Amino acid sequence: MTDAAPPSDAKTAAPADAAPQGPQGPGFRIVAQYVKDLSFENPKAPDSLRVDGKPAIDMGVEMNAQGRPDGLFEVDLRLTIKATTEAMTVFNVELLYGGLFALQGVPEQDIEPLLLIECPRYLFPFAREIIARATSDGGFYPPFMLDPIDFAGIYVARQQSIARGPAEAGQA
Repeated sequence: MTDAAPPSDAKTAAPADAAPQGPQGPGFRIVAQYVKDLSFENPKAPDSLRVDGKPAIDMGVEMNAQGRPDGLFEVDLRLTIKATTEAMTVFNVELLYGGLFALQGVPEQDIEPLLLIECPRYLFPFAREIIARATSDGGFYPPFMLDPIDFAGIYVARQQSIARGPAEAGQA
């Protein structure tokens, strides 16, 4: 095997330190992704591995974001899943998955929706895989696969709840 590179034309090749051409619009970059906290419980194993029928699933989703002194933003995606039958808790999974994001050229009014909709959307497939692997390692086959989450819908519902105020939010 050789380290041969195709010949370059010195007249058309751009210098390595040249800036990309064209307008640069708003955007973000994922700097890091990480598991902050992971808990898996299978309290009735091995009996829980032989459950007849489908267990009831109770799922929670939370997104949080905060700025950091270094100009980056930390976004947390918290997923909690509890599977139960009438007789027992089948499994409990809690995952706090985080990401560090750099924003560029994002207008002030678009920062919050970007951090609480788009950033969790990018983190979700990795969090989904971690939960599937945890349930698989816990002895469950097939592993638990989260359905896609509508982060925009959650964000809108959260904004509407805030707009209604604390007095109205508790009334149905």
